[in-house]
Amino acid sequence: MSHSLDTQQRFQAIVTDAHLSPKQKSHFLALEAEASLPYLKLSPELARAMEQDIICDMFEGHAPFKPRYVLPDYAKFLAQGSEYLELSPASNFDEALNMLTILYHHVPSVTSIPVYLGQLDSVLLPYVGELSEVAIYQKLKLFWIMLDRTLPDAFMHANIGPSDNIICRTILRVDAELKQIAPNLTFMYDPSITPDDLLRQATDNICQCSKPHIANYPIHATAYGEQGFGIVSCYNSLPLAGGCNTLVRMNLKEAAEKASDRQTFLDQILPTYSQYMIELMDVRAAHLHQQSHFFEGFLTQEGLIEESRFAPMFGIYGMAEAVNLLLEKEQSNARYGHDDIANQLGIAISAKLANIVQNSPVKYGFNDRALLHAQGGISLDLDVTPGVRIPYGTEPNPIEYVQATAGHHQYYTSGISDILTLDETIKANPEAMFNLCKGALHSGYREFTANVASNDLVRITGYMVKLSEIVQFEQRGSRTNTTFLGAEAAKNTAVLKRKARVVSHEMQPAYQPNSVSQTLSAKLCQLN
Repeated sequence: MSHSLDTQQRFQAIVTDAHLSPKQKSHFLALEAEASLPYLKLSPELARAMEQDIICDMFEGHAPFKPRYVLPDYAKFLAQGSEYLELSPASNFDEALNMLTILYHHVPSVTSIPVYLGQLDSVLLPYVGELSEVAIYQKLKLFWIMLDRTLPDAFMHANIGPSDNIICRTILRVDAELKQIAPNLTFMYDPSITPDDLLRQATDNICQCSKPHIANYPIHATAYGEQGFGIVSCYNSLPLAGGCNTLVRMNLKEAAEKASDRQTFLDQILPTYSQYMIELMDVRAAHLHQQSHFFEGFLTQEGLIEESRFAPMFGIYGMAEAVNLLLEKEQSNARYGHDDIANQLGIAISAKLANIVQNSPVKYGFNDRALLHAQGGISLDLDVTPGVRIPYGTEPNPIEYVQATAGHHQYYTSGISDILTLDETIKANPEAMFNLCKGALHSGYREFTANVASNDLVRITGYMVKLSEIVQFEQRGSRTNTTFLGAEAAKNTAVLKRKARVVSHEMQPAYQPNSVSQTLSAKLCQLN
């Protein structure tokens, strides 16, 4: 009886919340309904690991009925139309935009809003026809505004690049002008295809609005083969026409507490808890694939997704704290992100995790495997750093940051992101941002991401928020579904205490813009 009363009280609190819109209330009520179902059957050891906060299911629901992330083949959809949606193939630009708008409302995700909008330039280019640049700009600007106003969720994500084309450049122009939270945006960079002036436009955008992410296209493409991939939600790389059926994550900090030394951690603790991770992924994916009937829907029937291209994401976080704890047990004062012995231990842990994942079959995976992921944290994480990042407020200068963390990037197939927070003086010398980006990608970064300290639009764990809306949230709520997560993260974590660093000599009295570019260019060779 008390459980029923508690549930009703939570329902009542949602429906009477003055800061939630009716649609937001409906979403939270649905989450409560999912959480009221019995949990899937787990082994006692796995259940204990979850109770101890070593393993987390990311609050995806007790009985999964939709994948976490879905990446439809939008180009195929536009070319063939849809019997289910009663749509003929697109024949022009307006029809293509209209059809995408319709389909987005039928693509589920963990947020109930699509996290992948497609590789928009390659998807839309076949329908440009004789449209002028002005007409394309006007149509894409309206489309961009529509996305933010009707699907107001910062986990919604579009991709562009690596080729140089009118759609790519126009989307960059529109995104810089509007400075919207949504959609999130990744620009694909390929040094063999992408001209420097296009990359400069993308890095100039970062100076203005902290978007886009810039992805190392060749590294991602190699992992997924001819059928391709997309980057979704925050910065998650997944198979195109597939997606992620479930994401579970391991708290390396809590796991390291169980170890007496680094060897015990690498040889015993990580393999043991990784097996519990596999168990949880298998149990959750099995319910989705075998009992939910999701893969009997029109997305599958019309060939927009393929069941075999879905995989679980094996997430980790708290690398910094795990490394520091293990070194303290060895009576060492070395710190993650600052000392080579600590950085090398972190990379050894990543290599061990990658080996475990590669040698651990799962029931429903990409080539029967999960995908390793440096998870960006959630707003409830206390005293633990996302993924393999250097703890907030202790970050070294950007070049040393890249050198300290680049070795991890080769291992995290389904996404890894380090967010460099740069002083606003970067705006006076955008060439420094360009060179820093090229240097990071040249060093092996899968994804380059930066905040500029003076911008209202900033990244939290990977999604965007406006600092002004966080300040106002407690008084009036927000029309954007993810602002509350940013407000919660600001309250519970040190995410807004990131240290804003200058790239080079920008604060020195004798600063000359070209000196920064020259310094960074010289550093490029050292980042190999």
